[in-house]
Amino acid sequence: MTEASAWLDRFEAHLRHERRLSPLTCRHYRRDLELFDEFRQRQRLARWQDLDNHHVRAFISARHRAGLSGRSLQRQLSAIRSFYRFLIREGVARHDPAADLKAPKSPRRLPKALDVDTTAALLEMPTDDPLLVRDKAIFELIYSSGLRLAETVRLDLTDLDLAEGEVRVLGKGGKVRVVPVGRQARQALQRWLQLRPGFAVADQPALFVSRRGSRLSARSIQARLTRLSQQQGLGRPVHPHMLRHSFASHLLESSGDLRAVQELLGHADIGTTQIYTHLDFQHLAKVYDAAHPRARRRSQKE
Repeated sequence: MTEASAWLDRFEAHLRHERRLSPLTCRHYRRDLELFDEFRQRQRLARWQDLDNHHVRAFISARHRAGLSGRSLQRQLSAIRSFYRFLIREGVARHDPAADLKAPKSPRRLPKALDVDTTAALLEMPTDDPLLVRDKAIFELIYSSGLRLAETVRLDLTDLDLAEGEVRVLGKGGKVRVVPVGRQARQALQRWLQLRPGFAVADQPALFVSRRGSRLSARSIQARLTRLSQQQGLGRPVHPHMLRHSFASHLLESSGDLRAVQELLGHADIGTTQIYTHLDFQHLAKVYDAAHPRARRRSQKE
C-alpha cells in the first residue's frame, strides 16, 4: 500500500472514532474514495496534494458518463471534500480541489410514505411469538418516534424511559436528541421488556436482541419488516425508512409544524425536512380533487 492510499485508512478511522458516523456511512465514504484513489493512480499522481480542480472535474465527468445520477455524484463530491478537509487538518494538503465543483442535478424524488390506514394495518401484526412481540416493539417505536434504522439498532436499555414516555437517541454526527414515545409504542415496548430477559445474554446492554441474545442487526430488522409487509398483504415491500417517512408526513399533515418535525427527525438543516411539505401538498391535492365541487365536475367531464 502506498502512502497516499494509507491515508484512506486514517480517514476512515477519523470518521468512525472522531465523527462517530455509522458503519454504513463509513463504508459509503470508503467506497467512493477508493474509486477516486484508482483515478489518482491512473493519472500517475503520487500524492493527494498533486490533484487539482481539473482532475476532480475529469473524475466526476467520467462517473457521469458511466451513468451515475446527480445524487450519487454529489455524494462522491461530498466524500472528496470531507477527505480533503481531513488532509488539510493533518497538514498533508493545502487546498480542496473539489471546493467549487457542483454535480449535475437529478430530479428530486419524494420519500415513499405509507398512508395512515396502511400503517395501521401493517402494525396490527400477530404477537403469538416472542420474536413477533419484539418486532412489533421495534416497528411501533420507529413509527412513533421517527427513528432511523441505525439509531434503533444502537439503542440500549438505559436510553429508554417508559415512565416519562421518551427515548434518548444518538443520531448522525454523534448528536443526541430526546424524543417522545407514543402510547401504543410504549405498550409494545413494555411487553417486549417482559420477554427480553429470556433472550439477552449476560451484561448485554442492547434494547433489542436477537434469538441468540446479541444486539439485533440492521439487516435482520429490514428482513423482518419486509417479511411482515408480505404477510400482511400490503402488495409491496416496506423498509424501516418508510416508517420514518410516514411518521414525518403524518405528523406534518396533522400539525403543520415543520420546525417541530425537524427537531424530532434530528435534521441539522430544515431544508432537509422541507421535502415533507411536498408530501403534505400531495395529501391536500388528493383531498381537493375528491371534495371540491369544481374538481369533481372537471374529472367527470374528462
